[in-house]
Amino acid sequence: MQGHHAVYIANQREAISFLQDIACDPGSYPYMAPKAVHRCIKLKDINSVAANIIKQEMLARGGEAAIARAAINRQSHTDVLLMGTLRQYGLLIDKLKKQPLGLKGIAAELEAIIANLDGGSRMMELANGREIEIGARTLIMGILNITPDSFSDGGKHMELDLALAKAAEMMEQGADIIDIGGASSRPNSLMVDEEQELQRVLPVVKGLFHQGIIISVDTCRARVAQAALDHGAHIINDIGALKMDGAMLPLLSSYGAPVILMHNRLQLNQGQAYEDLIAEIVDEIRESADSLRDSGFDPGKIMIDPGIGFGKSVNQNLLIIKQLTAFKGLGYPVVIGLSRKSFIGQILKLKVEERLEGSLGLMAASIMKGADIMRVHDVKESKRIAQIVDQVVR
Repeated sequence: MQGHHAVYIANQREAISFLQDIACDPGSYPYMAPKAVHRCIKLKDINSVAANIIKQEMLARGGEAAIARAAINRQSHTDVLLMGTLRQYGLLIDKLKKQPLGLKGIAAELEAIIANLDGGSRMMELANGREIEIGARTLIMGILNITPDSFSDGGKHMELDLALAKAAEMMEQGADIIDIGGASSRPNSLMVDEEQELQRVLPVVKGLFHQGIIISVDTCRARVAQAALDHGAHIINDIGALKMDGAMLPLLSSYGAPVILMHNRLQLNQGQAYEDLIAEIVDEIRESADSLRDSGFDPGKIMIDPGIGFGKSVNQNLLIIKQLTAFKGLGYPVVIGLSRKSFIGQILKLKVEERLEGSLGLMAASIMKGADIMRVHDVKESKRIAQIVDQVVR
């Protein structure tokens, strides 16, 4: 028995590890490692002339590029599916940088996507003097809803002592971040007024500030975000991705506080239908992130959440998890919140209190696909799953 076998190589670090195992000359690593990693990248709505150039240049380097049949005769626009190794992409990018027809810009985007997919860890500076390491392991964000009507834990933590006790329990179980919400975002819920949200959130922020835990506040309102930051919060989790309150962008730029930009058509676009789910979510998240960057905001403080749930169907939610690579390619840490959500209940035919196993299964899949932060109700179980899966993927 020879022991011949297939291997899976996710990135250049893993490729170098295999090269080391077989005692390759270290001088060969920069040449061989990029040939071991294969990527597929989809370009949207490319001029057919440019698409044909991309196709021919990729073919010339041993890769592949699929375009619409009509585009072969240079008609209209087409999407392009690129298929190749990192080495082939590098050669393609070098060539496209010298071409007209907007190909220089496409080369820059390809270069950024490929770099963003190669992973690694870094420190993120938070508000109020804290920092956190992103990428070294999966971070667990414990959900603390101070609401009477949240779909899973509504009404359980309305009293301050109960809320602080729940936060202490999640900290003991291994939460890295506590995410405090004072306004339910479940479908068909009524938005509480701003004063009520402040009255719910601020006492908990104040109570947790000296406990050593990193505090995130789940709000789409600039006034609530400002008050939370003034009283010790470290992160703002905006389910409106800056689009539900025009004052949020200048506030975040002024405070320099890290923000999670969540995709949300349910509240913003009355559940507008999707033609190309992943591409449209990517574009809408990028739009919010770019508006922050254009204001001078540090891009290293932006996190993104593709918004599982929020008007999306079962199959759409599953597709988001399957295609998390698309969001990793934007270069921002990816937050995933799927804990106990209704689509899990639809799949398993289970009530909200019975959705733990389904949540954990999809959490494991999300981490395998590149999620950096998991927003969860069940901290103890989620922490254990993350620790196990991290041993495989990080």
